[in-house]
Amino acid sequence: MKTIWITLTTLLIGAALQAQEIKVYESFDNYQFHLEKNNDTTYVINYWATYCAPCVKEMPVFNRLSRAYQDRPVKILLTSLDFASNMRQRVQKFIQKHEVRPEVVILDDPRSNAWINQVSPEWSGALPATLIYNRKSRSFYEKTFTYPELKNIIESKISEL
Repeated sequence: MKTIWITLTTLLIGAALQAQEIKVYESFDNYQFHLEKNNDTTYVINYWATYCAPCVKEMPVFNRLSRAYQDRPVKILLTSLDFASNMRQRVQKFIQKHEVRPEVVILDDPRSNAWINQVSPEWSGALPATLIYNRKSRSFYEKTFTYPELKNIIESKISEL
């Protein structure tokens, strides 16, 4: 009976991950609202790509955070900067393979030189990069995180509110 329950749970989780709709933003102007929310939530926006080895290495950290903060005012958004005509399929396969839990969107605006500074003037354009903000403060990091590092930053942001 335990084996059946584990199998059913695995199938349901897999179906939920497979069903995640990936929104593609073809213009930064349409995406920008993700960076401007002013409420009692702490937002963690990670910029990554399937071809970026440090990004792939970091993905379990965001999955773990998603589970740890699912009942708290923390929103994690994984923004893929993948490019090419089959990006949606490549990102979808990645989500399934790595069982990605947080929401994933694709930013497909090739004018990155025009919008990178709007995310953060500190951003050189390298991946991975993470913006963490709430209504009181903004922090930007161009690095790969460990779980304890990211958890400490999020806890300090939550305590600001």
